[in-house]
Amino acid sequence: MSSGDLLFSRAHCWVRDEGDVVVVGITDYAQEQMSELTFVELPEVGGHVTADEEVAVVESVQATNDVFAPLAGTIVEVNEALLEQPELVNHDPFGRGWIFKLKPDRRADLDELLDSDAYEAQLPEEDE
Repeated sequence: MSSGDLLFSRAHCWVRDEGDVVVVGITDYAQEQMSELTFVELPEVGGHVTADEEVAVVESVQATNDVFAPLAGTIVEVNEALLEQPELVNHDPFGRGWIFKLKPDRRADLDELLDSDAYEAQLPEEDE
């Protein structure tokens, strides 16, 4: 799965539009910064979140980071496989490593997210 068909938040989440719902995960950049994940705290199904609200937590040996909702909406599904295999986020961040599915309050809010070029342009420069 490539990142070309995805939208991105400035807080390092990707969003894949699947019609009534969107699938959300953390970007390849975000998971690389943390190294191998050891734990994922998932949001509660049925819970309503606002854009930029903390909804999940990912932990590695190096750090603990919050995952922020890219859009306002209702959590409709979580990736329970991550409870047993948090490393899926590292090995397949845009596929099997998704974190939750969200039914957006307003689909028009998708227009506020970044395309892959805009997301990559706002990342810090890598040291060569």
